[in-house]
Amino acid sequence: MKRKTDQYIIPVKKKKLKHKTYDILPVHPIFDGKIGLGYDGLATKLVMERTVILDGYIGVDWEEVVSSLVISLQKLGRSVLTFDIGNCLKPEHDIESMVEPFLGGNDPIFGFKTNLRLQDYFDLNKINAIEPDGATDIFIVYGTGSCQSNLKGCMVYFDLPKNELQFRMRAKKVHNLGISTIKNEKQIYKHFYFVDWVILNDEKKKLLPKISWIVDQQRPGEPTWMEGSALRKSLLKMSSSYFRVRPWFEPGIWGGQWMKERFEGLNQDVPNYAWSFEMIVPENGLLFEDEGRLLEVSFDMLMFQENKNVLGKAANRFKDEFPIRFDFLDTFQGGNLSVQCHPKPDYIKSEFGENFTQDETYYILDAGEDANVYLGFQDEIDPMEFKQDLEHSYNTKEVLDVEKYVMKLPAKKHDLFLIPHGTVHCSGINNMVLEISATPYIFTFKMYDWQRLDMDGQPRPLNIEHAFKNLDFSRKGSVVKETLVSKPRVVEFGNSWEKVHLPTHKDHFYDIYRYEFNKEVIIENLGQCHILMLVEGCTIELEIVDATQEFHYAETFAIPAATKSYKLINRGDSTAKVIVSFVKDEAC
Repeated sequence: MKRKTDQYIIPVKKKKLKHKTYDILPVHPIFDGKIGLGYDGLATKLVMERTVILDGYIGVDWEEVVSSLVISLQKLGRSVLTFDIGNCLKPEHDIESMVEPFLGGNDPIFGFKTNLRLQDYFDLNKINAIEPDGATDIFIVYGTGSCQSNLKGCMVYFDLPKNELQFRMRAKKVHNLGISTIKNEKQIYKHFYFVDWVILNDEKKKLLPKISWIVDQQRPGEPTWMEGSALRKSLLKMSSSYFRVRPWFEPGIWGGQWMKERFEGLNQDVPNYAWSFEMIVPENGLLFEDEGRLLEVSFDMLMFQENKNVLGKAANRFKDEFPIRFDFLDTFQGGNLSVQCHPKPDYIKSEFGENFTQDETYYILDAGEDANVYLGFQDEIDPMEFKQDLEHSYNTKEVLDVEKYVMKLPAKKHDLFLIPHGTVHCSGINNMVLEISATPYIFTFKMYDWQRLDMDGQPRPLNIEHAFKNLDFSRKGSVVKETLVSKPRVVEFGNSWEKVHLPTHKDHFYDIYRYEFNKEVIIENLGQCHILMLVEGCTIELEIVDATQEFHYAETFAIPAATKSYKLINRGDSTAKVIVSFVKDEAC
């Protein structure tokens, strides 16, 4: 078993949806290229090469890749010699010592983003000793980091989506870079997030202009591939058009039934769906399609190549980091989220190495009659008493009276709750939350989790000490209702449309508007990337200079700054409501 998950693996060819509805496999056409399938076909593109470098991301199944390509090339009459770049890694104990400062010790979640580079993992003397065999037709150097060999040849890059990487991790088929021992899942993921992904993303950015062939290796035995030049042209085209990333879905201990009941194509043999990563771009991919064939690359490739086109004014501050995320939190017929807060900007930078913090909002896409949100403190809060009760509950497993300390506000459809750093909060049951947030997404300091175990039957880690270094106890009572519940107002209107401002908190670097229209509306980007979602209505059509695209209820998509302006046309029978979020000019 190469992957451990209940989620379906992506098909080679996309099936047509039965209904006009939310699409879990959004695709983009490639520009000036074709998508190929299989190792035999890839071998025909390499058959006349003398030196081939197979590089790629952590988690790629190199055993399958190399054995399959060698067989395919031999069938074409070529002799092949292979060399595993892993033979040039430094001793494992040296690598462990090198990465240890970034792993946060025994902390199950948090480390510090590394400043290591991929070359630090390799023994230069061993690298310099690599030489092709002149008696062999083709010399192949393979493995993550193969371009460290400095050989000249055809470079083939194998990419792997972050969801599939984690499914392979859960099946214990993936180790951390340069490490052969198998850690528990939380420790491996922490190592990925703070070390491996940082290093390999930096390397991917360097390699992107040089890639001869890009390969999507997520389907065992069925890779799809295309020319690197076609990838780069397609990313350029996308950067002045539109994009929708491929979302991915996960069950959770508090998860609900809303997405499971509405999104076509999801596996129904799971207890719930808690999250959808709608646009958490460090973990999302972009799907390209050609004659039905699908090829996925990581979203960060778009940012590495075209961040100025995508972000416009905001590129000066955020560079390759996409600043805003959209994700779903589904508690319909589920449970409350943990009572939590997020770090202050200086804390997340000094403690974890992030450039900006996890400021959030909850937009209520849908809500049951009894839906609520926990937000801010009660007026009479005593911080020390709160901490003592949290620690007592943790040690004794006694239930905490949360409402003694935290306010509970009713939630209804289209409400927007503001959650700047340091704010105590959590969603209650029967909410479908669209979380519009700054991109960092793992820095949740849990203080109380309703005495639940996780999906594996283990206690979920709490972070009470981290939380109390960041909690803002001034956000209480009337201050909550005055400053943490957005108060919408119409700021523009025209023939059958209006623009509604949903002001965010002064600490949020992004703003939120909602367009409500019966026919159509034209929107100017004004130098910013817009992230959008249809939050009411059936279908809208996006119209830009040289393309049109339909989007359906609850789908997230983005319009790069370089697109400049776009038209949204309502293709449904009722009023369409579209959320638009972007970086505030003063925050660029």
